[in-house]
Order: sequence, then structure tokens, then C-alpha cells
Amino acid sequence: MDTDYIKVFGGNKIEAQRIKLTLEDNNIKAVIKDETESARLAGFGSPLPELIEVFVHKDEEEQSLALITTLNKKA
Repeated sequence: MDTDYIKVFGGNKIEAQRIKLTLEDNNIKAVIKDETESARLAGFGSPLPELIEVFVHKDEEEQSLALITTLNKKA
């Protein structure tokens, strides 16, 4: 992962997709890292199933975390 990106979320796939869509609706490019899927495609198991991470550019970290916090309050 490029060092200009920072993790803003780690959790299950459904929450990660919801966060990614919310960020993109607010013009923030979000990248999802799915180690479980990568391991499956390579033929290996994953020690942490369903651990999906969402990354954003460092410049958008503060805005992203604010949006995620707002989203979590609604849930």
C-alpha cells in the first residue's frame, strides 16, 4: 500500500462497503484491502476471516474519520 494512504477502518465486508460508498459520495477516494479474498485466491486460508480495511489518502483522513463517526452514530 502506498505510504500516502492511511487506514481509517477495519471490520467486516458489509461495513467496509458502506463506508467506502459514503466516502466516495463525499468525493473521497477510498481503497479497500481484503486480505481474506487475496488469501483465498492464492489458495491459502486467512487467520482473520472477514477483516477488511479501508484506506484513504492522508490529506483526507480527518474528513473521512468525521464521516465514519457520523455514519456510526446513525447505525
